[in-house]
Amino acid sequence: MNKLRTVYPNEFEPHNHWYPKALNATIHPMISFFLSLEQERIITRYCHMHPTVDKQKLWEVLNHKSKYFLWAGADLLNVTSAGGKRQMVVIENNSCPSGQKSMPLVDDNQEQGSYRLMVERTFKPSLKNLRNKIKGGLAVLYDKNQMEVSGYAEVIADVMQEPVYYVSFHKDEENPLAKFVDGVLHILDGEEWKPIRAAFRYVTQKPWNRIPVNAKTKILNPTIACLAGGRNKMVAAKAYDIFNAEIAPFGLKINMPETIWDVSKNEIPLWVRKMGGHAVIKVPYSNAGQGVYTIVTEEELDAFMEMEFDYDLFIVQSLIGNSNWSSTTAAGKLYHVGTIPNHKNQAFVADIRMMVSATEKGIRPLCTYARRAAMPLVDNITSSIDSWSMLGTNLSIKKEDGSWGSDTNRLVLMDRRDFNKLGIGLDDLIECYIQTVLSTVAIDKMAQTLVNKQGKFRTKLFKSLNDDQSLLDEIMIN
Repeated sequence: MNKLRTVYPNEFEPHNHWYPKALNATIHPMISFFLSLEQERIITRYCHMHPTVDKQKLWEVLNHKSKYFLWAGADLLNVTSAGGKRQMVVIENNSCPSGQKSMPLVDDNQEQGSYRLMVERTFKPSLKNLRNKIKGGLAVLYDKNQMEVSGYAEVIADVMQEPVYYVSFHKDEENPLAKFVDGVLHILDGEEWKPIRAAFRYVTQKPWNRIPVNAKTKILNPTIACLAGGRNKMVAAKAYDIFNAEIAPFGLKINMPETIWDVSKNEIPLWVRKMGGHAVIKVPYSNAGQGVYTIVTEEELDAFMEMEFDYDLFIVQSLIGNSNWSSTTAAGKLYHVGTIPNHKNQAFVADIRMMVSATEKGIRPLCTYARRAAMPLVDNITSSIDSWSMLGTNLSIKKEDGSWGSDTNRLVLMDRRDFNKLGIGLDDLIECYIQTVLSTVAIDKMAQTLVNKQGKFRTKLFKSLNDDQSLLDEIMIN
């Protein structure tokens, strides 16, 4: 359904932009303290806990000047090894992430919370010195998550003190109210198509098939950030690998599962077998929990192999499970730490979302929350088990009509009540932040590599990294 609303200053109402349980929550003191830590204190602490890390290199990474990937949200798992070595592992890093509606206010007197932080310190500065002097308005584009996206639209109207077009832009929309003409975004306002000089984007489903890579309108985040890894798990895995080689001499590393890329469907059973019969298979260009398949039994593998897909290539990753069942890798097995056991003595898999954005003072944390799986971890696997219910944490639910819902019962807030269930401390939060920044920088560097000196998309180079014709056919260049 096509939707357009013109948002004016002073329209922001908090109850429209937070989950009720988050709106009335009191932030946990440790989260508040973490978000207030100056960069120098974080670096000092991290290097104290990791003596092999080069302090100057860590400072450089945290102060990386992002060119394309300005706003990111990594999903991290709290894991341990058989020897008890704990670490935070990056599952993926998302361009245009959700999270604001799940974040309790750090300051009760700042009712726009980190929505305003994001707009003031990242979106507004990105509009300075625009190369293309397009005379036009501002817009917010979305294809889901209206509770959060409308909040951004209303805060942008407040901060910029001008009207903002708030427009749906779905991939299969008939007669869309947004279009690109010669790289410039236009919005249909009544009978007239109005040019847009800059747009805030929350378009997550295949954004490259309707937002051109070489857009002239300033887009945050631009499509190149998605193709370079923000919505493309295939290229992200390669970006992490390349960046890890660069930072390894400085004691830094993006922690990630063992990843096999460019896997054709008929090869998948071979890789699953190599990993001990337990693996995660991913459609590289899906998100919101879609296109991810956990395999722990032959039955689950057989069910996957019977499915049909739009794309030709997949990713196979080592599966992090329980101490009795995890993938076998060269680095050994990793297991979920999980939540603190509840009164039934059940522990659940949980992941942590850490959202960051580029600022004039480096890449800084914005907000954070956690999500738990629907079912508790079990010690032993049976053939009838549904592993996704134990391992999948994403809250998004795709309904039959194509719209999206959210299972907020599994949302774990960073408030006084929920946070302690996660069993993590300040150093774990710092580790989440460092891992998020490392993965963000890796994707931004890949994005910069994929754009030539004239600012145009390097199609041949991209194809060499991601030779999947079904994807290449979708990409809108101009």
